[in-house]
Amino acid sequence: MTKLKGLLLTEGMHGMISQVEGLAKALDLDFIHEKIELNSFWKMIPPKFTPVKDFVFKNKLGNNFDIVISCGRKSVIPSIYLKNKLKNKIMNIHIQDPKVSLNNFDYIIAPEHDDLSGSNVLSSKGAIHYLRESELNESQSYLKSQINSEKILSFIVGGPNKYYNYDESEIEKIFNKVKKNFIDNGYQIIFIPSMRTPQKIINIANEYFDDNQIIIKEVDKKAYLSALKLADHIIVTCDSTSMISEAAMTGKPIYVAQMPNIKKNQRFKKFFELFRSLNITKDLENSVENWNYKKLNETDRISSYIKEQLKKYDFS
Repeated sequence: MTKLKGLLLTEGMHGMISQVEGLAKALDLDFIHEKIELNSFWKMIPPKFTPVKDFVFKNKLGNNFDIVISCGRKSVIPSIYLKNKLKNKIMNIHIQDPKVSLNNFDYIIAPEHDDLSGSNVLSSKGAIHYLRESELNESQSYLKSQINSEKILSFIVGGPNKYYNYDESEIEKIFNKVKKNFIDNGYQIIFIPSMRTPQKIINIANEYFDDNQIIIKEVDKKAYLSALKLADHIIVTCDSTSMISEAAMTGKPIYVAQMPNIKKNQRFKKFFELFRSLNITKDLENSVENWNYKKLNETDRISSYIKEQLKKYDFS
């Protein structure tokens, strides 16, 4: 059977790419990815006040696809434009709250902590993502030759956003907890930066931790996957619900490294409460525990439902 074709629309950030590609792979689509760029004036205008016209965005979007999967504010108008133009010849799915009428989409996939409801809303526990157990297994050997301890901590670091500013004194407090809780108790750490991690933070980590620790100095997907597979414990900084959700597919204990928020972060608080209630995460404090939980695989659960709905569509 010929694969359905997908068009993925995002702003190009890791968390968004992970979600759209994760769903596309789970749906077994033959897909292409389009990084959406808005024309200058429309970058400043919320989607609900933006006309659904192609002059809003710079991209030239064709019509050789069956499913549009979008994520992020900039992708909202292009997705609605394509749906208005092609009608029932395509299915359009938006991930996250689009901040416009939900009726513009066939389906909305939103995390529970967004409190979004509607007949076409599919709620997920945390963010859906692209990670698969097979990818982790294939990448395990990537860092294995550098491992010289029986206990491994993977320390995954995000970066500043509008809620967290990554104050250096707070980062050093987190590093100190990592050293006291883990390194001083025989753990070897694997430090994994993300696309948002400032070079300054990587430099501080390189100077703070001793030579026995593995400090990855640039974005390296294989190192990230290998670290998740090799870890006994995982720490993720609080700024990234996407990376916490990705780590939750391992079933391993996850500590969240909390930082003071610089802006009201109710959505984050609801996310943390949910993951603590599911026994997936604990806040990084001054002790190390072991605990278990059911591996989280929301991508497969939601994609299974959409596959059933696809049987009702005629894309010819």
